[in-house]
Amino acid sequence: MAGEDPTPDAADTSPTIPETALPPVYARVLAFLAILVGGACGGFIGYAFGSLGGFSDLATGFITLIVGLGFAAGVAVVAVLTLRALGEWETIREQGPEAIRAARAARAGRAKS
Repeated sequence: MAGEDPTPDAADTSPTIPETALPPVYARVLAFLAILVGGACGGFIGYAFGSLGGFSDLATGFITLIVGLGFAAGVAVVAVLTLRALGEWETIREQGPEAIRAARAARAGRAKS
């Protein structure tokens, strides 16, 4: 221990790419925009329902808010599932053809069970 060289090997200092399941930035931005658009569309539908139903202004505003938030939440669930699938697919693609074959074999094994 006392006679060991304190300088690290060249192989130990090479930069490595950290493992991450984060999808690309463009995908996260598109997912965020999709949530905003879904919420706005829900708000429009809620407003139309409230105004055509003859509700008061306060009730129409409440309906608009609730429906808009509901639509945004639904789109957010789909966006999260899509982003997770994209992250997994990118990981599998980076691992190469062997990983793709293994994933297909595992899926085929589950289908037979």
